[in-house]
Amino acid sequence: MSPHIRLIRLATLGATTALALTACGGQAASDSGSDDAPQGVVSKAAAKKITDRYEEVNNKANAAQDEKLLGTVEAGQVYAMDKATYTLFETWPEKEKKAYAKPFSYRDREYVIPRKGTATWFAVRAKSSENSENSVLLVFDKVGGTYKMVLSLWADGEEPPKPALDRHGLAEAVDPGTKVGKLAPADIGAAYADFLETGGKKNGKALTSTEPVENAKETYRRSSTEGAADGKATEKFFAKPPADPSVYALRTADGGVLALFPAAHKQESLLKESYRSIAALVPNDEQSALGATRGALITDVFEGQGLAELTPKSARITAVDFQHVDAR
Repeated sequence: MSPHIRLIRLATLGATTALALTACGGQAASDSGSDDAPQGVVSKAAAKKITDRYEEVNNKANAAQDEKLLGTVEAGQVYAMDKATYTLFETWPEKEKKAYAKPFSYRDREYVIPRKGTATWFAVRAKSSENSENSVLLVFDKVGGTYKMVLSLWADGEEPPKPALDRHGLAEAVDPGTKVGKLAPADIGAAYADFLETGGKKNGKALTSTEPVENAKETYRRSSTEGAADGKATEKFFAKPPADPSVYALRTADGGVLALFPAAHKQESLLKESYRSIAALVPNDEQSALGATRGALITDVFEGQGLAELTPKSARITAVDFQHVDAR
């Protein structure tokens, strides 16, 4: 959720970019007893062990707000987002702090494992002990010789198509640079950011209208017409390279491609020149925790992740999730 800039004590409009997430459906990959059967990136038993360790260490790190410990099991976009979460922890209400630090476990797991030699990563679909209704899709990739969780997407509503699995229960990884229709999986993050920057006038045109896209379009409309601090400041968005550019894609049972992608942007709030001699933008608690100070300009940085379904006829973003990671 983007912050609310205020002029001294005046509340202002912020960008709303934290939306409901969906997760990938899939069936558990099978360990084959045949010597000549194709092997997965990891075996089902190894995937279980990696997920178990992540669950255990993540619970300990959350309870202690231990960024270094978390880094032993997380990397990539998720780690960039979760480190900021620890920084912002003290700004939360007590009820939210207690809920975040409470231990959890992953249940009803399904392992989505690509064939060995086609990818370095695998995914796990599960439900949390803290949320029995919605499923989560975790992506684990090898970073520095160790499997770490790099993306985490929650389902809330629309379920994406199931991944295509061969007769051995293995998924088909897709090269993120391969175009499916007008866009490749690697293009989705930039296409989404175009809606925040221009309202979708450039490469965003290739995206099909979905709730996340329409919300980004509305954020652009609101910021470009109303600005910030009750109109006393301008508000603009700019795409930036994500903390980790890695994109993950799977062939789906219906012939399309499911893409899990990173995204990032900056939000700049600039006091209009006529007000600079008599007022200043004052950061809220969240912005202050991230380093922002009073002045004519406040720049907020957001790191995020998303899920998209690609077919030759459409490119549908079904979920995006952003975390406020820096403010200056």
